[in-house]
Amino acid sequence: MILLGSTGSIGVNTLNIARKFNLNVEVLVAGRNIQLLNQQIKEFKPKIVVIDREEDIHLVCHNNVLFGQEAILQAIEQSTSTTVVNALVGFLGLKPTLKAIECGKKIALANKESLVVAGKFIDQTNLKPIDSEHFGLWYLLQDKKMDSMMVTASGGSFRDYPLDQLKNVSIKEALAHPNWSMGNKITIDSATMTNKMFELMEAAWLFDIRKLDAVIETKSLIHAFINFADGSTTAHIANASMQLPIAYAILGKVDEEILKPVDLVEVASLEFRKIETSRYPIWEIKDEILNNLDLGVVLNAANEVGVAKFLNSEIGFLDVAKISLNAINKFNNVKVNSLDEIFEIDKEVRKYCES
Repeated sequence: MILLGSTGSIGVNTLNIARKFNLNVEVLVAGRNIQLLNQQIKEFKPKIVVIDREEDIHLVCHNNVLFGQEAILQAIEQSTSTTVVNALVGFLGLKPTLKAIECGKKIALANKESLVVAGKFIDQTNLKPIDSEHFGLWYLLQDKKMDSMMVTASGGSFRDYPLDQLKNVSIKEALAHPNWSMGNKITIDSATMTNKMFELMEAAWLFDIRKLDAVIETKSLIHAFINFADGSTTAHIANASMQLPIAYAILGKVDEEILKPVDLVEVASLEFRKIETSRYPIWEIKDEILNNLDLGVVLNAANEVGVAKFLNSEIGFLDVAKISLNAINKFNNVKVNSLDEIFEIDKEVRKYCES
């Protein structure tokens, strides 16, 4: 496989699956965690390594190290591996997804932004999402008339926080997720509920459905529900680990235990909560977004700017959602007709949000 984003949580879990099933890793792509990358190189012996910055090349223990986005695209094109695991974060992951499709490779996709901003232009023939929610929905699908789909949310770092204190929360508090260990950006996205908005948009493209919603489930044991036309509902229950969706995305079929089964007696109880706009203002635009999926490129660009500003201590936590809501209000008539337009709109929205 070609693994993009090897030192993040998805990348590390993907290498756990590679180790378990003795899979060959031809290319490793990483950011700035060179120490962990060097450990991965020693164990998995890739032919090519790509990193973010040229100045870090001398730190990497490998004799074939490239840097930058063009090098990622080149590695995808020139490698013999038939599977690309795209665990890059943000808009940066779109071009590698498109390149993998162009090269006819199988894509195990953890880069949400690819579908959020460019879902209408992405050929899903060889694509499998790496996400516990979408994996759960796929797992539950039956040949029965479906009414709607629902995914679950953890509620993020501030689900129990006093509302009147949210404007003063620190970066450290925002990054303290109650259920998962994830990268900084996705942890902030979870706290604002933008991550769940992205997942609903992904589900809309993946399953060609618009009747979608989400609910908070505080233990992150139920990942998805499907409501059928006959009034019945099925739920996908599994312990919180990305290794199950990763294994299916890469291998196609799994017949051995990847996770320990959930012990419902031990769990004892589950708690569900409505996603309230008072705590998660971004949820105000859920229906607007689902009715015009072209807005994904606007929401993603605005959110990336907002999260970066918050992590740089330039704005408060509540301002992240404000930036996104302002951008959606400003660009609400956007219509995307080509891939080139996506890159143009992305630049325009970022420029507006930066100002």
